[in-house]
Amino acid sequence: MLKLVVNLLTFVLVIPAMGFQLNPDPKPVDKVYPLLDAANSRWFYFSAATRPFGMVNLSPDHVIDGAWNSGYRYNEDTVKGFSHIHAWQMSGVSVMPVSYTKNPENLLGDYYSTYDRDKESIKPGYHKVFLERYGITAELTATHRVGLHKYNFPAGKKQAVLFHLGGVLGPSKMQDGGLKQVSPYILEGQITNSPTSRRPNTLTVYFQVEFDQPIEKLIDSNQSPHKIVAFAESKGKPLHMKVALSYTKNENAAQNMAEELPHWDFDKVVKETEDVWNELLGRIEVEGNTDTQQRRFYTDLWKSLQGRRTISDVNGAYPDNTGDSFKIGQLPLDDQGKPLFKQYNSDSFWGAQWTISVLWALVYPEIAEEFANSMLQYYKDGGLIPRGPSGGNYTYVMTGASSTPFFVGLYQKGIRGFDIGLAYEGLRKNHLSGGMMSRSGYEHRSAKGGNVEDYISMGYVPYPNPRGRFGGHEQGAGQTLEYSYQDWTLAQLALALGKKEDATQFLARSGNYKHLYDQQTGWIRPKDVNGEWFSPFDPYDYAKGYVEANGAQFTWFVPHDIAGLATLMGGKEKAAERLNEQFEQAEKLGFTSGTSHSLETHPEYRRIPINYGNQPSMQTAYIFNYLDRPDLTQYWSRKVLAAAFSGLSPESGFNGDEDQGLMGSLSVLMKLGLFQMNAGTEENPIYELGSPIFDKATIHLNQDYYTGKSITIQAQNNGPENYYISRKTFNGKSIKGIGIRHGDLTKGGLLKLQMSSKAK
Repeated sequence: MLKLVVNLLTFVLVIPAMGFQLNPDPKPVDKVYPLLDAANSRWFYFSAATRPFGMVNLSPDHVIDGAWNSGYRYNEDTVKGFSHIHAWQMSGVSVMPVSYTKNPENLLGDYYSTYDRDKESIKPGYHKVFLERYGITAELTATHRVGLHKYNFPAGKKQAVLFHLGGVLGPSKMQDGGLKQVSPYILEGQITNSPTSRRPNTLTVYFQVEFDQPIEKLIDSNQSPHKIVAFAESKGKPLHMKVALSYTKNENAAQNMAEELPHWDFDKVVKETEDVWNELLGRIEVEGNTDTQQRRFYTDLWKSLQGRRTISDVNGAYPDNTGDSFKIGQLPLDDQGKPLFKQYNSDSFWGAQWTISVLWALVYPEIAEEFANSMLQYYKDGGLIPRGPSGGNYTYVMTGASSTPFFVGLYQKGIRGFDIGLAYEGLRKNHLSGGMMSRSGYEHRSAKGGNVEDYISMGYVPYPNPRGRFGGHEQGAGQTLEYSYQDWTLAQLALALGKKEDATQFLARSGNYKHLYDQQTGWIRPKDVNGEWFSPFDPYDYAKGYVEANGAQFTWFVPHDIAGLATLMGGKEKAAERLNEQFEQAEKLGFTSGTSHSLETHPEYRRIPINYGNQPSMQTAYIFNYLDRPDLTQYWSRKVLAAAFSGLSPESGFNGDEDQGLMGSLSVLMKLGLFQMNAGTEENPIYELGSPIFDKATIHLNQDYYTGKSITIQAQNNGPENYYISRKTFNGKSIKGIGIRHGDLTKGGLLKLQMSSKAK
C-alpha cells in the first residue's frame, strides 16, 4: 500500500523544490517535471541541461560511484560535481566551482558541498543550484555538444573551477586525465573511460574549455589527479565557462564549440534549448483530464527523447570501437559538407518494439530514420547491426536481435531513407550463427551464450546453457520466445522484399515458441539440452529461464501469434480468463515489482504475474484485444496507468527499468490509447485502440513522411471510471475491429471515441 500511496503523490507536494512557477500560458516544456523518479535515479537517467539526444547531458552529481543508484539522487544532500556526460556506460568531464581565500590545494582532496534545495531550479535545458559551502550560485545550460556554465561567486574570495581527472565517475573509472592551458582564456584536455563489464574497450573524451575571464593559474598536487583553474577575486561579475566535447580529438571539440556556441549569451542558449524541446514536445497536444496528468504526459514524452546520446562531431567524425583497434570514423556528408545523420550511443533496443519504435515512427519519423542510419554505420564498420552500442563499442547488452523489429516497422510504415538492402543483409546475419542471436548479455569474448545454433537445430534454446556461462541473461525460454517473434518480423520484411525462401525459413522458425509450451502446467517452461522439462518448476520464480522476468510474465511474449498461444491454452476464452486472473493478482502490488529495477528480486515482488516495471510484460493489457475482449484491454490499460504511470514525485515514476525512453514512450502511447502489438511490422500495420485518458489529443504529423497534417483523438464522455469505448469512428466512418491501419491513420483526421462506464 505504501508504494501505491507514493505513486499517487501530486505535483503540489514537489513543485516548490523545482524553484519555478508555471507560466500563465504554459508551453509543453513548462509542463515537464524533471524530478520524476529522481530518488531512484541511475547514472544515465536524470536530465537537466541537455537537448534531445545531446552529446552533453549536464547536471549535478550526488553519487559518483557506479552505474546504478548514482548521478543525481533527489534524497542526497551533497553535490560532488557537475558532469557533462550521463550516458549508457559512459561518463566524463566533471567540474566543480569552488572558492577560497588561501590554501587552494587542500580542495583537491576535499571539495564537495551541501546545497540548498529551496534555491534549486530545474527545467528542460537548465539547472540552477546554490552551493552552501562556497556561497556559489551555479547555473547550467547546453547546446548539443557544448555545456555552458554561469557561476556567481561571493565577494572577497578567489574564483576557481576544479576538474575531476581521475577516479571512479559513474559507470567508469577515469584514467589518463590531462588538462593544459593553451591561451589566457582556453584550456584543452582529455579523460579516458576505462572498460566496464558491459563496454569492452576504452573511450577517450576530448574537451575544450573557454572562460570569459583570464586564467590566473592552474593548481595541482602529486597527491591528487585533479586540477584547479584559478581566477581573480569576484567583483560582482559572473564567471562563464564553455565546455565542448568530442570523442575523436581536441581539434573537433574546438570545432564543435566554434560552430555551436560562438557567443557568451547564457539566456539565449537557455531559450534556444527550450525552443528545441517545445518543437518536439509540441507535436502532441493534449486537453482535458487534470493538470497533473498533463504534466506527467509531457514528462513521459520528454523522457522518450532522452538517454540515447550523440557521439559524432559537427563535422561527422565519430569514435569507431567495433574492431581490434580504435579508429576515427567519418559519416557521409551532403553537398554542403554537413553530415547526413548523427552517430549515436544507445542502451539496448530490447523492449523498443512496444515503445520508441512505435512512438518515434508515428510522431518523430525523422529521428527513427536517423537511428536506423546510425545502426547501419556500425554494420559497415564492424559487420553487425548493434542492439546496444556504447561509445562506438558493441556491448551485446541484453539478448536476441532487438533491432530487427525497429527496422522492419520503419520499412512497413514507409520510412525508407536508409539502404534497405544493406539493412536486410545485416538483420539476416544477426539471426544466424555468429550474429547477435549467438550472443547473450555483455558477451564480448565468444559467441556461445545466445545459442541460436540450438534454436535452429533443436527448435528452442536449452536452459541451462550446455556450453557453460559466457554472458548475462542466458535464459533459454525467454530467448526462445524473443527469437521466435523476431524471426516472424524478419519474415515480414523478406516477404516485402520478395525473398520468398528466406520468408519461409523464418516463418517456420517463428513457431519455435510452441516447443516450450508445457500442456501439463499451462506455461512456457524451459527445457534442457536433452529435451527434459526444467525442474523443479515455479512459474513465479524470477530469472529461472526467463530474461528479467518470471514464467508467468514471459509466457505471453508471443506478440506475433497470440491466436496460436491461445489455442495451446484451450482457446481465446480460457486464455482471456487466465490473463485476467494474472492482472487481478498483479493489481495488488500496483502492477510493478517495487519502485525500482533492483527490487525485482525481492521475495514478494519477484512473484508478480504482470510487471509493468520492465519490458517483458509491457504488451499484456493489449493482448485482450486479440482474445476478443477489447473491453479488458480498455479496463486494464487504464488501471495500469493509474497505478504505475500517473505519479508525479521524486520517489516514483516508472517503477523499474526506464531504459532510455522505453517506459516514457510506453506511457505516452497508452495514454493516447494507441498500441502496436508486433511493433507495426506487418504490411500496412494496425494501431490497436486502448482507452485514452485525455478528452482530446492532437498529433501533428511530419509531412515529409506522411500526407496528413494531424490526427485528433477525441474521447467523448471521458472520465476516471469511463474506461470503455462504446462507439468508435474515424473521419465519420465506423471502425470495425480493434483499430486503424497505418495508411489510413497517417492521412490524418478525427478519431472519435464515445466512452462509457459499462463495457459494450
